[in-house]
Amino acid sequence: MGLSLPPNASAENADVRRLGVFGGAFDPPHPAHVALVESAIGQLHLDRVHVVPTGQAWHKTRALTDAHHRVAMARLAFEPLPQVVVDEREVLRAGPSYTVDTLQALQTEFPQAQLYLLLGDDQRRSLPSWHQIAEIGRIAIICAAGRDMAVRAWNEDLDSPASPAKLSDTLQARILNLDMPLMPHSATDIRVLAAQEQTLTGLVTPAIARYIHDHHLYRPH
Repeated sequence: MGLSLPPNASAENADVRRLGVFGGAFDPPHPAHVALVESAIGQLHLDRVHVVPTGQAWHKTRALTDAHHRVAMARLAFEPLPQVVVDEREVLRAGPSYTVDTLQALQTEFPQAQLYLLLGDDQRRSLPSWHQIAEIGRIAIICAAGRDMAVRAWNEDLDSPASPAKLSDTLQARILNLDMPLMPHSATDIRVLAAQEQTLTGLVTPAIARYIHDHHLYRPH
């Protein structure tokens, strides 16, 4: 089932002036994901945030867990935040899933809104290699989880010799830093522990831990 919006969605859309967009695999979602969105809502005064589980991610080398499981876990994770809508458009889209396509669609649906693209720490490091990154920067203000790092230091990190490309000055000028504490959560570590049937206490919410257990996710085939 696709994104469910009420009959008066057009009227509601008109009231959204500051719209956050947070995409990712959410395989599984964990407290750092929720903390990033919560921080963005508070610091950017967002009216709504669309959490967008990715579909066929062009940059992922591993196979993602089935989309319906990742969507279900995202709903459980972000349920406490009333401003969040879990948006299924990318998992319903055929072919590779690109952020720029989602932003263009949301720009059409919310023509009066400023879009804010929310990035986690892992996403920000790969930003220079993103598909149509200049167009992404034109459509949305990019907001990265700085983890208490200054914007200047973050830009220097992106421009390091290890980076595959550099961001233009114009794009860097549209990047904001989100202040949030360091949170030692990793979806990779969670998947490894789940595969070993170890406890996930403190790494995911109890509801998501139960979901992973009940659906036998991340266990070896």
